[in-house]
Amino acid sequence: MGLVDQAEFHFFHFFPYTDLPPDHRERPSLWVDFPNTNYDPKTGHELYNRYLSEMLLADKLGYDGLVLNEHHNTQYSMNPAPNLTAAALVPQTTSWISVFGTPPNLGYPNRLAEEYAMLDVMSGGRLRVAFPLGTGMEYWANAVNPATARARFRESIDIILRCWTEDGPQTYAGDFYTYRYLNPWPRPVQRPYPECYIVGTGSPETIELAAELGFGYSVVFIPRTAQLKVFDHYRERLAAHGHDPTPDKVAIGVMAYVAETDARAEEEFLPHVMYFFENALRTTPRYLNPPGYVTVPEFRKRIQAPDVHGSANWEDLVAINRIVAGTPDKVADAIAGWIEESGSSRLNLNLTLGDMPNWKVVKNTTLFAEEVIPRLRSKKEAA
Repeated sequence: MGLVDQAEFHFFHFFPYTDLPPDHRERPSLWVDFPNTNYDPKTGHELYNRYLSEMLLADKLGYDGLVLNEHHNTQYSMNPAPNLTAAALVPQTTSWISVFGTPPNLGYPNRLAEEYAMLDVMSGGRLRVAFPLGTGMEYWANAVNPATARARFRESIDIILRCWTEDGPQTYAGDFYTYRYLNPWPRPVQRPYPECYIVGTGSPETIELAAELGFGYSVVFIPRTAQLKVFDHYRERLAAHGHDPTPDKVAIGVMAYVAETDARAEEEFLPHVMYFFENALRTTPRYLNPPGYVTVPEFRKRIQAPDVHGSANWEDLVAINRIVAGTPDKVADAIAGWIEESGSSRLNLNLTLGDMPNWKVVKNTTLFAEEVIPRLRSKKEAA
């Protein structure tokens, strides 16, 4: 069985707030300090209903899963509590529900273990989770010292795994969390626990932790060529820790748009891709890398890297990211190539991006399900 035939297609939604004031482009950052007076709850209500309907459409069309993530103090996402969104989706869906995810070190890990177990039980064992360290911006929005982020992150995951795998009540005495009675109810359906990933941007420390735990790994917002090197390193470390580096251990993100012609697809998709990179992601180096958030070598590497946000054109973005717009044949061929080059059988699909209107999301999600996925599935018979 080839990699393409093993591939799972998961519909990823950012839940953005896109009704921004006309002068928002004058602000250096739309994260952390972008005033919440720009948020209209009535508009938010309408967007929540719309976005949930888009995810339900993806489930109805047969996507393998639905993916949610978490961010704070930003228009980038209206999902500061994705477990609530997941709970709203569980009784209305049949696909996997992935929360990719809640930084476990920003709250109480025993509570997060309980919430995930609750979702797994409610869904009958359809939950998958990812543990992100969180962007640097999250540490300006939450009362956690970024210098302790990685140590708290590791300890938090240790607590969650103990909650899921060891009988309670038990005790836990750590550097950041102490429990006299660690005795969570409920416990997950999936044993020993739901499939777990760690989400990162390629830092060696995060890769090593994912490999040590035998978790899957997903890397975001670094160029495709750099991702491939990161995946190779992750697989090497995974094997070194005695875990099998199967294709499902690596998840890749794809931004795609399908239309009747290549020209129409680019015309309909391009403004929303540019909005996403120029506006939705816009922040400052200060917010992106708070003091102590990364190691000194990693900090030096990041500040020396070119910044494409806010300055790149369509050709630049397509050249370094997994972005494709075109006919079903063009999109299927591009994705088949990315699956093979990355050695990944898990795809998180960004079929709605930036300020894309609902009619485009419905068109794109439907065409991808009905025209692209069958073409990819048929490649096995053609081989």
